[in-house]
Amino acid sequence: MSCPVTITRLDDPRIEVFRDVRDRDLRGRRGIFMAESEMVVRRLLRTPGQLHSLLLSPSKHGRLADAIKCLPDDVGVYVADLDVIEGIAGFHIHRGVLAAGWRPTEQDVAIDRLLERVEPIGPRVILAAAGINNSDNMGGLFRTAAAFGVDHLLFGDDCCDPLYRKSVRVSMGHVLSVPWAMCEDLPTALRLLRDQHGFQVIAAESGEGAASLDACTFADRVIIVVGAEGHGLSQEVLCCADQIAEIKMAEGVPSINVVVAAGIFLNGVRRFAAI
Repeated sequence: MSCPVTITRLDDPRIEVFRDVRDRDLRGRRGIFMAESEMVVRRLLRTPGQLHSLLLSPSKHGRLADAIKCLPDDVGVYVADLDVIEGIAGFHIHRGVLAAGWRPTEQDVAIDRLLERVEPIGPRVILAAAGINNSDNMGGLFRTAAAFGVDHLLFGDDCCDPLYRKSVRVSMGHVLSVPWAMCEDLPTALRLLRDQHGFQVIAAESGEGAASLDACTFADRVIIVVGAEGHGLSQEVLCCADQIAEIKMAEGVPSINVVVAAGIFLNGVRRFAAI
């Protein structure tokens, strides 16, 4: 059991991992990501092997006491007043909860690992994305994927880090529970999943050559591919698709947010294929 340690000094070396934890300041902390908010940290506590340490306000420590009482001894639990936490972290923390977690390795989130995890037969849904550089959208895709029972997420290398602190928070912690992978060449990965693993590839894109989503037919093994609003999907990605489908919108509205679009497509998959 980890006994809480009270922190009163900003320069206490025991909480060095939490110092200046804005995303741009984490690059030198190899293998670490940051999570905040009670709900997200509760989700992280379900897999204590991912947890490095906790920095909590006294009130949040009281609320989380039952959840953290069985943590391994090597997980540090630190308690400090809010003003001390904010001085350490370098930004305003109104939730009183910070957690440092161990990032997955590059091998853990490689396309090869996704292929190992995908069952060879039976219904499966993968949500793939290209060009997602907004951490709110990244977190929203994870939350949406969890809501619709997506089995895996797959990102091109032009996407932002799913483990940005804001992305983890917006995802409500689902970035910690829904399996995901990054790939250097999304079109090649899509073709591999289609040709060797039996997936239908449906690209969410509007314009010439796109059919209405209402007329789209879904297989029981399907990949929905979405792109950033504005840029959309590249021609290379579109060429990998079995179908290109668009959401019919009111006149004068050319596009909608990628998270909303993903939710509409995934709801269509669930309704059509009953998976």
